[in-house]
Amino acid sequence: MEKDKHFLYVLECSDTTYYAGYTTDLERRIKQHNAGKGAKYTRVRKPVKCIYNEEFSTKREAMQAEYAFKQLTRVKKQEYMSKRGTESE
Repeated sequence: MEKDKHFLYVLECSDTTYYAGYTTDLERRIKQHNAGKGAKYTRVRKPVKCIYNEEFSTKREAMQAEYAFKQLTRVKKQEYMSKRGTESE
C-alpha cells in the first residue's frame, strides 16, 4: 500500500485573500473548492488557485503546520511560502 501523503496547501482566492487547508489529495481538493464544494470561505471567493503546498509524512505534522500558518500575518505568510521555495504563480 502506498504511503499516505499529507499536505498543507494555500489558495489565493479571487479577492486576493489566502486560504490554508489540509488534504491528502491536493488535485481533488482544489477542484472541490473551485466547484463550490470546498470550505464556506472559498465558496464566495472562487475561482481559487493553489499558490503553495508542502508535503508532510503525517497528518499531525500537516495539521500543526496549517494551524501555525493560519496564525501568521499576511506578510509573514508570504515570507513562509517564499522561504520554502515552492510558491508558484
